[in-house]
Amino acid sequence: MATVTTASRRQGRGGRERILAAAAELFASQGINATGMEQIAERAPVSKRTLYAHFRTKDELVLAHLKDLASTGRTLEGALVREEVSAKERVLALFDPLPAGTDPVRGCPFIDAAVEFPDPLSAVHSYARERKLLMVRLVADLVADMGCRRPTDLAEQLVTLADGAASRAMVLGDADYGRHARAAAEILLENALPTTD
Repeated sequence: MATVTTASRRQGRGGRERILAAAAELFASQGINATGMEQIAERAPVSKRTLYAHFRTKDELVLAHLKDLASTGRTLEGALVREEVSAKERVLALFDPLPAGTDPVRGCPFIDAAVEFPDPLSAVHSYARERKLLMVRLVADLVADMGCRRPTDLAEQLVTLADGAASRAMVLGDADYGRHARAAAEILLENALPTTD
């Protein structure tokens, strides 16, 4: 007769953080819709009661997951707020290779979430849209600081390149796919900078 022990379940503090960590890992490896709440509870490890005490619905958990990613800078936008590097380096960091060992290669988590929550009125889709609009504003501010002409138009072009490269990296499983978009971004920046003659 098998006995069930609770020794493997860590009770007490840190449940919310463990749930978010488990959700991040599972969402990245198998997608949001393919991940069940039971799986997350097991991976955390927490009881389902604890899971639902922190997040009443899966939508709430997904939204908290996205906000956690945004607050910790583990997204494309995170590169744009690193004040220790120049504005140009921050923009070009959008196209940097993913860290070694990133498996599977995933695109932008906000685009991924918007695809899995296609209703534009859903809280998850709305938050993903907010983050994508913020990304354009951040890039527009950076290229304006560089003296580029038409910063909003240029920002839209650069963000479209970055999002497209992230999506293709995921589809093709190529963590360094951004190198192609980076070459195009460098040309766009060079052409948008004021001439010095």
